[in-house]
Amino acid sequence: MIFHEIKVKYERQTGEDNPKSAKEIYLVDGAVSFADAENCLMAEIKPFIFGDCEVQSCKRSQFFEIFPNKDGEYWYKARVEMITIDGEKETRRTVSVLVQANMLDDAVFALKQALNSYDCEMISIAKTPIMDILHAVQ
Repeated sequence: MIFHEIKVKYERQTGEDNPKSAKEIYLVDGAVSFADAENCLMAEIKPFIFGDCEVQSCKRSQFFEIFPNKDGEYWYKARVEMITIDGEKETRRTVSVLVQANMLDDAVFALKQALNSYDCEMISIAKTPIMDILHAVQ
């Protein structure tokens, strides 16, 4: 799955009179271009913007699989080595996956549960600064 990863800096309304500076990263799924991804993001965060807003970067990111959890607050990125055996030849391929959880232990558990049908090995897992995954409207 290919996503557009957008880093944005803006003044966020906090409900008080003083806006707070925010630097956030979002993933946009289903966008056909960088402009489409940026428009999707702006539509999502527009109610929270107070003052200037700057898109600092936009790049493509690829993930083998995404494991959302509506109760999870954070996104964790894991590097997983997938093992396939074709005849006598063993092939190893490293892929990235995202899993949503509240804590690292929950993320590891959810990932093990989700990947138990695969022949694979978790190489690493770390909390990401990704705020949310948005879906572009086609």
